[in-house]
Amino acid sequence: MSQHFLLSPAAKTLSLVKVMRMSHDEARDAVRNIRFADTDGAPYCPECGCCEAYDLRTRQVYKCKGCAKQYSLTSGTIFASRKLAIRDILAAIAIFINGAKGYSALQLSRDLSVDYKTAFVLLHKVRESIEIARNEGALSGSVEVDGAYFGGYVKPANEKKDRKDRRKKIHQSGKRQSVIVMRERGGRTITYVTATEAEGVALVAANVQHGSTVHADEASHWDKLAAYFPIKRINHQIAYSKNGACTNQAESFFSRLRRAEVGTHHHIAGKYLGAYDNRSRPTSALGRGLATQAKAKGHDPFRQS
Repeated sequence: MSQHFLLSPAAKTLSLVKVMRMSHDEARDAVRNIRFADTDGAPYCPECGCCEAYDLRTRQVYKCKGCAKQYSLTSGTIFASRKLAIRDILAAIAIFINGAKGYSALQLSRDLSVDYKTAFVLLHKVRESIEIARNEGALSGSVEVDGAYFGGYVKPANEKKDRKDRRKKIHQSGKRQSVIVMRERGGRTITYVTATEAEGVALVAANVQHGSTVHADEASHWDKLAAYFPIKRINHQIAYSKNGACTNQAESFFSRLRRAEVGTHHHIAGKYLGAYDNRSRPTSALGRGLATQAKAKGHDPFRQS
């Protein structure tokens, strides 16, 4: 039996220990090599693209020789106008992506000794960067689709005689939402938040390349996908995987998200659900992955020399 990916060395690409052992200058060098990876770490102006700049070390900014604009390592990225030190931002990213079931802003605020609002905004910037990176073209190959409901918890009454059947719509809060997941086997994952799972049919048709094989469960609304794709159905009352059809990867995604909701965050406001379902390794304007891009370049910016 092969080793689980999370137990392999390939899963340990960014270590909090390596980040916290860095000096401030080493952290800046690591970010510069990723931010300006296409020029091998040589800074260039985000405004005009000029590669010549004055290094104003007293203020840790650059001044473009072409347009005279001043810019920093994070200018033009999702971390622009930051107040936290570069090393603290790297540490926050390392903590976040290594969390198996998400990470709460309150816990991060204690770990980094910052205000809760600072930690909340920082984590949502990372989540936003994940969404930006994920939405790059349609999925193809074998794609598993499914939907699950989150939020809208209704607390039962104290006495049994006063309790209502919370399965009935009349006794629900109206805040319950469906997360639609499209998971490409061996590839990317795309998620959307909708009012009902049935709305996922149009989303699958728009985000999955025609000709791809779609795997879905026996819910009747997925029947319409047969008009667009070769489709394999699995009846979970009979089996979880049979005759090459299964949605186990989609179910695995929901398992992590549900554990994050129940065990880590406890409550997710409806307007933020779309951000929390993007939980994965961050890839942002700061660089296409803090570890993966550096690895493609043949060097590890987090390795101690």
